[in-house]
Amino acid sequence: MILVITPELIISKELEIINQMFQEGLDLLHIRKPWVSRNEMIEWISQIDEVFHSQLVLHTHYDLGNEYHISRFHFREIDREEGKYKSFFKENMISTSVHDITTYNTLDKEWEYAFISPFFPSISKKGYGIDSTIKEEISHRNNPDVKLIALGGIDEDNIHEVFKSDIDGAALLGAIWESEEPLKIFKKCRNVLMS
Repeated sequence: MILVITPELIISKELEIINQMFQEGLDLLHIRKPWVSRNEMIEWISQIDEVFHSQLVLHTHYDLGNEYHISRFHFREIDREEGKYKSFFKENMISTSVHDITTYNTLDKEWEYAFISPFFPSISKKGYGIDSTIKEEISHRNNPDVKLIALGGIDEDNIHEVFKSDIDGAALLGAIWESEEPLKIFKKCRNVLMS
């Protein structure tokens, strides 16, 4: 499974690229735009081909799920700890983020999957994750109910290492949005998974 996380700010040709990635087999798109207003989000989602709306994951403006038939919601670590997800998990699919395997192992089965990061040093946040031990911690995974998605520093050159680990998927961010050719990078990463 390959997921893509949007950049926080709206960028040129982003929606065109997103629609193309979906046509090329993108599994899920995480819409992480914390600074975007509800009206901007409505306009943004409206430009994604309706056939792909079921593959969108909202990080904010959860109320738009009903309007756009979106049933996937992501909750940050702090929101999970504060129980903000509790009114969502019965009829929807929910995901969250963790930064160590111990926390991941304690997640209950209402979570469909969790991002674990940083897997590699971050591409978009320079210097973040240089001392990460996540790759080594994966061997201590013992949660059979929640899928584990690697996040952080993943690109077309190292994505094969992710799938050699006990990991269920990879999330791409910097490799896509900091590239001159985001669609080409996505296709290269997808080809690694398919081969």
